[in-house]
Amino acid sequence: MTWTVAVAGATGYAGGEVLRLLAAHPELRIGALTAASSAGSRLGDHHPHLLSLADRIVQPTEAEVLAENDVVVLALPHGASGAITAALEKLGSADGPTPVLIDCGADHRLTSQQAWETFYGSDYAGAWTYGMPELLHAGETCARAQRTELAATRRIAVPGCNVTAVTLALQPGIAAGLIAASRLTAVLAVGYSGAGKALKPHLTAAEALGSAQPYAVGGTHRHIPEIIQNLEMAGAAAGSTHLSFTPVLVPMSRGILATVTAPMTSALREAVDPDAMLRAAWEDAYGAAGRGESLIHLLPEGTWPTTGPVLGSGTATVQVAIDRGADAVVAMCAIDNLGKGTASAAVQSLNLALGLEENTAITTQGVAP
Repeated sequence: MTWTVAVAGATGYAGGEVLRLLAAHPELRIGALTAASSAGSRLGDHHPHLLSLADRIVQPTEAEVLAENDVVVLALPHGASGAITAALEKLGSADGPTPVLIDCGADHRLTSQQAWETFYGSDYAGAWTYGMPELLHAGETCARAQRTELAATRRIAVPGCNVTAVTLALQPGIAAGLIAASRLTAVLAVGYSGAGKALKPHLTAAEALGSAQPYAVGGTHRHIPEIIQNLEMAGAAAGSTHLSFTPVLVPMSRGILATVTAPMTSALREAVDPDAMLRAAWEDAYGAAGRGESLIHLLPEGTWPTTGPVLGSGTATVQVAIDRGADAVVAMCAIDNLGKGTASAAVQSLNLALGLEENTAITTQGVAP
């Protein structure tokens, strides 16, 4: 069986990366390509690297256009997906089942209406099944429950890119009870594509090249409640997680390097061999090299994640170590913000929802140099 997939927001960075993966998918056919202000233009005007789709004309993002497809990927800014979803649901109730919906924006990630209203300040659209197959649930040492949920859903909320990096870096230690969630500090180096395509003065080359720019400092970043939600899913006690989160734009087009520090628990501090215990928790969650999670690679001891090797791929590299002087654990993760951070997660989750092999069409090889 072949499914048709429409992409709303097809001219943006996330939409373009989704299309790059879909173009190589053996079981999916690309359907409608839609956008707002760029409707009527050639897709090649926005994504000249997508040669096979370059002459496709971008249509307006209208529910009637999207509803003709089996799957709809919403690569839209937060706040835009909810209205489209409601219109699709209304059409579906009258004309048959609605398409499988995948939201790459933030509208359906948070399970707490209060958290949504606090950080986003708009109407809450409700939570969908969370599109991170590797998310640990409390009591798990390797991820099974989230995959089961994704295999049974028709509504998927793709995680935030920064959220993915911090969650994958830290969750094995939370699940194993080796790190405390009470005082977490995360600093992320983020490529400029993470800020989108909007033409803003601080995103121009003159401002970006040779400069690092922190943003959303002081507990204001909208990914904070989503990270806390994930860590509580992995086993942190409700209300116990306190996170200082600081992203920094650095002069690279794509990629995220997350460095997270967390206090050790007494179980780790008093272990006979704390280093071995810590690494074992990450190996249990992700597998040693060549085994376990195929898209998450725990690097050999002493090797640290860098963004270069994961560019263009759907993989994540992680590492963990004890900083005895700080009585803390340091966990790191590198991903491509458009790959594992967005489009690859969308396709991976869609594969599960359609009953396909999970990694179909996901690129595992990076680009070098």
